Amino acid sequence: MTLNPADTAFVDHLRAQLPDGTLRAPEPRYLEEPRGRYHGQAGAIALPRCSEEVATLLRAAHAGRVPVVPYGGGTGLVGGQIMGAEGPAPLVISLERMTALRGVYPQENVIAVEAGMVLADVQAAAQAAGRLFPLSLAAEGTARIGGTLATNAGGVNVLRYGNARDLCLGLEAVLPNGEIWRGLSRLRKDNTGYDLRNLLIGAEGTLGIITAASLKLSPIPAEEGTAILTVASPAAAIDLLAMARDQLGETISAFELIHRQGLEFLRETLPDLRLPFDELPEWCVLIDLGLPKGRSPAEALAAVFETALEAGLCTDGVIAQSEAQRQALWSVREHIPEGNRRIGSVSSHDISIPISRIPDFIAEGGKRLAALGDMRINCFGHLGDGNLHYNVFPAQGQDRSAYEHLRSDVKRCVHDLTHDYGGSVSAEHGVGRLKVADLARYGDPVKLATMRAIKQALDPHGIMNPGAVVPLAD
Repeated sequence: MTLNPADTAFVDHLRAQLPDGTLRAPEPRYLEEPRGRYHGQAGAIALPRCSEEVATLLRAAHAGRVPVVPYGGGTGLVGGQIMGAEGPAPLVISLERMTALRGVYPQENVIAVEAGMVLADVQAAAQAAGRLFPLSLAAEGTARIGGTLATNAGGVNVLRYGNARDLCLGLEAVLPNGEIWRGLSRLRKDNTGYDLRNLLIGAEGTLGIITAASLKLSPIPAEEGTAILTVASPAAAIDLLAMARDQLGETISAFELIHRQGLEFLRETLPDLRLPFDELPEWCVLIDLGLPKGRSPAEALAAVFETALEAGLCTDGVIAQSEAQRQALWSVREHIPEGNRRIGSVSSHDISIPISRIPDFIAEGGKRLAALGDMRINCFGHLGDGNLHYNVFPAQGQDRSAYEHLRSDVKRCVHDLTHDYGGSVSAEHGVGRLKVADLARYGDPVKLATMRAIKQALDPHGIMNPGAVVPLAD
């Protein structure tokens, strides 16, 4: 289908319908993404202040068949917020002015916010009400809640609290034709037909623009604790997770797998960062607890360590004895992506694998990549929910430029293996534009056909984030 650019005539027509300052010329910050892999274009940037103004923008785009790219915090890593030169210049709609707190309901454990509110500000508003909003990401200081819902973001607390999808009760959204769906419900139970909320969550702006959300809150844990324990292997880590859950139930907030390679990168690139071990272990896990009042996290973690030691699952460990020590242990995990960035990867992968198959996947992945060339693998991530960040780097002393000819082969190798093991090639970062071809290659044909049918029904002109998520039919 033919789309038209957001040209001067279109922008002038819109300007007459909107308050002064809503439209502005394109700026580089809206046309770039964190890794520098995508460089976009735009005919204009729109900064609406309310859902009605978003509706005005989408009605005009729908009538004029002008492509629209929704823009949140710009932190996405798969190019969903960037439209390149593959089509006419789009209208980029940024939600950065829509930051209002619509309401807090502590007794209901609910907070209602506009989509442009930064994730850290949602957390702070919940904290001020004596509650916890548990979604936690490395980019939480800049990511906006609309974008985290549009991508169904994960983060470190999925094991206990779930993905963004699991933390959302209701949405307000503007559909491609400019109609406003006012579904900002605070209900836990509402079986009145199709679940439009879950249709829009994870759609990455291809079916409409989320403008507000009702989000689940939780009690703030009275006591929190963290430990890093060494394990002999990923299989031992999985056994340790099962044992810890038997002892501690659902109080485990995070269970992170860390490989020696990631720690070596930190020692090389961030020498001032204090590591918990002088002799780096091959594998270790970071465990985070949130307990009710009256229970000691340090004692609970010590009991887990002693049981694991007796069972031969771990050999050493560090248990935080203060909040400062707890933050220091988390700092190690949180700086691993920065160490990776400074080394420079050949290819990075956000994948999920059935938890019991992770050890075999890691072993087989090393063998298959070794057949392609001399490379280092930093495998780390959210073991508790099966999400691995499986990143491949040049050999020691080599630059990644020497591996450019292998990049596509490495990605294909990892993604083929992920598919073979019943996993997903996109665990928590979304599809965007980066993984559209992967979705077409590995996706179930019936699912893909259904996705295209939904897209056609809601967005018949194809104006919403064209080129993202939905593979074109063969």
